[in-house]
Amino acid sequence: MQNDTTATFWRHDTFFGICEAIGQDFGFNPNWLRIAFATALLFSPKIVLALYFGLGVVVLASRLLFPARRRTEAAGAPASPRADNDPALEELSLAA
Repeated sequence: MQNDTTATFWRHDTFFGICEAIGQDFGFNPNWLRIAFATALLFSPKIVLALYFGLGVVVLASRLLFPARRRTEAAGAPASPRADNDPALEELSLAA
């Protein structure tokens, strides 16, 4: 899986990134939400569009008020300190 750092609003594969952002926040696949919106859109387009753009406002507000934290630790720094009596870690060969 790729780690894309582009904001979901500006990505070419999303429509405002609302379903993607909600999926990231709550930890589920956004395609399920897209399917639900597409199905509901057939029955009540006005309500679904109002709900979609209402969720867009909520997502925008949450992203502006609570921005994602950036990693500040150095890339080469170990994740946790090691003690002198820790067992040596085995080096595993990388699969090609």
